[in-house]
Amino acid sequence: MMAAFARFVAILLLVIPGFAATYGLIAMKDAIFAQFDGEHASMPWGKFIVGFLLFVAGTGLIGGWIFYRDRKRNYVAPRFKQKKR
Repeated sequence: MMAAFARFVAILLLVIPGFAATYGLIAMKDAIFAQFDGEHASMPWGKFIVGFLLFVAGTGLIGGWIFYRDRKRNYVAPRFKQKKR
């Protein structure tokens, strides 16, 4: 039972940054296309910056987790392997 709960928590730790990255990408898209709206002809920079930060943070977390896992299992190129002391 405890292993199933641990797997659920592990999945949540990957899904939440994925949702944040997806929302960030959508927010950036909305901010860019908002400047073509007829009544509001300016770009909402606040929404774009928040979307960019969410996208970078979510993508970085997922990419870092995959890199850490692959490095631990020796799936990476020799230049990315840990240095032996």
